[in-house]
Amino acid sequence: MRPAFKLPAAAAALAALPAWAAPAVTIAPPAGGQGYSLSIQLLMLMTALTLLPAALMTMTAFTRIIVVLGLLRQAMGTSNTPSNQILLGLSLFLTMFVMTPVAQKVYAEAAQPYLDGKLEFQPAVAAAAKPMRAFMLAQTRSADLMTFARISGHGGPYASQDEVPFPVLAAAFTTSELTTAFQIGFMLFIPFVVIDLVVASVLMSMGMMMLSPMLISLPFKLMLFVLVDGWSLVMGSLAASFNVPA
Repeated sequence: MRPAFKLPAAAAALAALPAWAAPAVTIAPPAGGQGYSLSIQLLMLMTALTLLPAALMTMTAFTRIIVVLGLLRQAMGTSNTPSNQILLGLSLFLTMFVMTPVAQKVYAEAAQPYLDGKLEFQPAVAAAAKPMRAFMLAQTRSADLMTFARISGHGGPYASQDEVPFPVLAAAFTTSELTTAFQIGFMLFIPFVVIDLVVASVLMSMGMMMLSPMLISLPFKLMLFVLVDGWSLVMGSLAASFNVPA
C-alpha cells in the first residue's frame, strides 16, 4: 500500500522550510547605525501604506478641499453630479498642487540627505516633520490648538511651535480645516439661496404653488455658475486660501 497519508506532511515541511532555513536579509543604514531585516522593513512599509489615507486627510490640504466641493455640490442642488469619484480626483490634484512646496522641502531637507548617507533615519524623520509642522501650524487656529491641548492634558500655551505634540497639532489642524471649509461653503451657498428665494417668490406670486422651485431654479443656478466660470474661481480661491510657509 502506498503511504498517501505522508504527502501532506511532506508538503507542509517543504513549505515551512524557507521560514527556518533561509537567513534574514539585513540591510545596514548608510551611516552605519542600527540595521533592520528586510521583513521588518516590509512590515514598516505596509504599515505606512495603511496609514497613508489617514495622513492624507489629517495632515494635508485635502480635508478643506473635499468639504468645500461637497458643499458646493449641495448648494447647486445637483444631487450626485459631479460624482464622488470626480470630486475626489479634483481634490487629490489640487492637494498635490498646494502641497508641492512642502513636499519639495521634505525631499531636499530629509529624503535626499538620508539617501546620500548624510543623515540617519531618526534625524531624517525629524527633518521631514519640520516642513509639515510649519504648514499645519500656519492653517491652525490658536483656539483649536489650546482646546486639544487641554483635552489631551498636555497643557499650554506653548513657548515655541516645536513644543506642540504632533497628535494635538493634527487634531487641531483638522478641526481648523473643517471650520475654514464651512466658512467658504457658507459664502458659496449665498448666491444659490438667493436664486432659490427669487424663483420661489415668483412661482408663489403666479399661483404655481404645486411646482417645485428647485426644478425651475436649477437651470438658472447652472447658467450662473457657468457664466462666471465657477469651477476656475472655486479652484483658484481654494488654492489661494492656504497659507504655505516660504
